[in-house]
Amino acid sequence: MSCTVFLDLLAREAPPVEFEAPLVEARAAGAAPEVLAELDRAKLAALRVRALLEHRARREAELSALFETAGDLAGLRDVGAVLEAIVRRARRLLHADISYMTLHDPDHGDTYMRVTDGSVSAAFRALRLPMGAGLGGLVAQTGTPYASADYFSDERFRHRTHIDAAVKEEALVAILGVPMRLGAQIIGVLFAANRSARPFAQEEVALLASLAAHAAVALDNARLLEETRTALGELSAANRLLQAHSASVERAAQAHDRMTGLVVRGGGVEDVAAVVTDILGGAIVVLDADGRRLAEVGSAGDLDEAEVAAAAAASRRLGRTVQRGELWVASVASGAENLGTLALRTPDEVSGADQRILERAALVTALLLLFRRTAAAAEGRVRGELLDDLLTGRAVHSDALHGRARLLGVDLDAPHILVVARHRAEEPLSAQRTAFWAASDASSRHGLVAARGEETILLLPGTEPAAAARRVARELGASLGTPVTAGAAGPVHGPAAVAEAYREARRCAEALLALGREGEGAGSDELGFVGLLIGRDRDVGGFLHSAIGPVLAYDLRRGTALVRTLETYFGTGSSLSRTAERLHIHVNTVTQRLDRVGRLLGDGWQSPERALEIQLALRLNRLRPLAARPGDPTG
Repeated sequence: MSCTVFLDLLAREAPPVEFEAPLVEARAAGAAPEVLAELDRAKLAALRVRALLEHRARREAELSALFETAGDLAGLRDVGAVLEAIVRRARRLLHADISYMTLHDPDHGDTYMRVTDGSVSAAFRALRLPMGAGLGGLVAQTGTPYASADYFSDERFRHRTHIDAAVKEEALVAILGVPMRLGAQIIGVLFAANRSARPFAQEEVALLASLAAHAAVALDNARLLEETRTALGELSAANRLLQAHSASVERAAQAHDRMTGLVVRGGGVEDVAAVVTDILGGAIVVLDADGRRLAEVGSAGDLDEAEVAAAAAASRRLGRTVQRGELWVASVASGAENLGTLALRTPDEVSGADQRILERAALVTALLLLFRRTAAAAEGRVRGELLDDLLTGRAVHSDALHGRARLLGVDLDAPHILVVARHRAEEPLSAQRTAFWAASDASSRHGLVAARGEETILLLPGTEPAAAARRVARELGASLGTPVTAGAAGPVHGPAAVAEAYREARRCAEALLALGREGEGAGSDELGFVGLLIGRDRDVGGFLHSAIGPVLAYDLRRGTALVRTLETYFGTGSSLSRTAERLHIHVNTVTQRLDRVGRLLGDGWQSPERALEIQLALRLNRLRPLAARPGDPTG
């Protein structure tokens, strides 16, 4: 048999067992000993050649893998993809069942799984190895490669229950781990493992170490690349920040110059709002202390009053702009006093420097409002002094009085309405706010205003007392947030009639309060019978005597409470039980008192006509101290 048969076997890369076949066949054929010896020599030579070819093929594959890895590193874009390729190549080149990589975690002082290839266990992929624990922990701690043909029986490693459980779940037996170095620093471990017992050759250890070195380079390159990108990003961000800061400084300087010019030129809050929107964009609303719009530039739309009020309160407390969605709110204040609010609506983000512009605008707005208040107060004092002179009747025919009125734009010979407004002062600032509103109203209508205690007195051009009283009650009440009751008289012609009109308007306001109509406004001609009685030349006493005189006389003589019982009875809708409950007496007592009233007033006292007359008399009886003052003709 020719030795060329071994060349054929080499050519088709036959497995080693087939190289025995030619020798077996020659023995079976009875070949001579020298022929058998020659075939045996040829077989051994062929096996050596085959082993050499396998080695070189394996080396070529290893070099190719390392070359590919170097190429990956040269074009590094995604460090994760490079590490996955290295782990995958390690598994293929070492013919391992699984390969994986752990990296050092300096924050926790251990190593964690970074990449796996061929793993089937979730617990294994989430495994963390303390330094010195298990094969991987030992490699990471010592920086020395370790291989174990049978991990669970290897006593060189410090076994941990959770590590062994994860390794057993992955069914690993033979494990090889090599360190990943960056200089003297160990940054991780690269592994190859099998699910059956097998030793690892020295050349396999060297190959895995080469791949581990490439993996360390990949991680270092990624770190350097990330640091470079971060540095570039920081430089770019710093440049953008510098540009934005320069732009914001320029805008702030522009806003400062324009707002300063507004104050010098005597501009108003509308002009301040226009400057803000011109520089910051969006739309802005200027609100007064009561939430009413003083000015609006652009279309700010509807505002949630409660939300804006809460944001304004927060702005006053914090001393800075407060954001609520697309609204940027700055409080307009002077010390502890709230003067109003600026509300800027814009979908864009407002930088800190631009928020300072809004806050500066709020400060300028507060200054303008204080200027306006001071001017109004000064004018109000002049108007008040003139009206005081008219109310007291001093020198009402003097030319000087008419001259002072003309300087204020007031024509005393034109018809005027005298309005007396009353309200409860529930806060320290209410007097200031009342004076400011009244002075502004009187000035805009070419009228006069004065304050006396809880009364605000206005002399306004016009011929409709009731309409003027209702307007004052409504608008002043809205400004103060508390009920305002206003009585009016007139029209009056000339200064001499002002004092008498004041007394009638005052009685009208007092009558409204006595009748339970707080917060309303009316003229004396609107109060019906009561209005006639509080006017001039009316017999109040005669009406009271005819309607309830016997009851009043009985209470006065006997010290009883028949009048109070009647008031309560009518006030409860003629209910005996509710009358008893309110007076804290028995129902029988109420019945006895009403029987006494019936005997005093006569039959039919509860008929609709008589009942209405009696109720009016009871109301007027409460008003009688107002209508019976010295010098009052109704007394």
